Amino acid sequence: MSSTLLPRHLQTTLKSHAQKVCSLYKRALRNELNKYDDRWLYRYHAVLLRARFDEHKDEKDLRKAKVLLEEGEKELEEDLHYQPVKFSYSPGGINYGRTVPIPDVVLDFWHPLEKARYPEYFARREIRKQEYIARWEQKYGKPHVSEH
Repeated sequence: MSSTLLPRHLQTTLKSHAQKVCSLYKRALRNELNKYDDRWLYRYHAVLLRARFDEHKDEKDLRKAKVLLEEGEKELEEDLHYQPVKFSYSPGGINYGRTVPIPDVVLDFWHPLEKARYPEYFARREIRKQEYIARWEQKYGKPHVSEH
């Protein structure tokens, strides 16, 4: 994402003017989809929106293009739908975070007969675990166990 879930004021990368215009267009289209339930009505308004963007696609004056972009952002903000559709597995969706990823350590508890079905994978995994431990000890030192 990319700068997923970061507010606009915490943007970590610079975007070109073209990228900003494409982003505005995509958000405006999504807003139109939120407003119109009928597919034909949405398509009609999507075509009108595209025509508005195409009017200024060949604008050479960057100052005017920047003003147009700012006006478009302001117009979209004023026209946002009160209840936008969210994809179910996206942040804010009803299924977001429901599927908990299984931690890798679970594989350590497999029975040897289960591990025997995938010998190359588990051999490589053991090597990588040893490399990880060596990197950890090189960076942070060996953990000392305190005896009480």
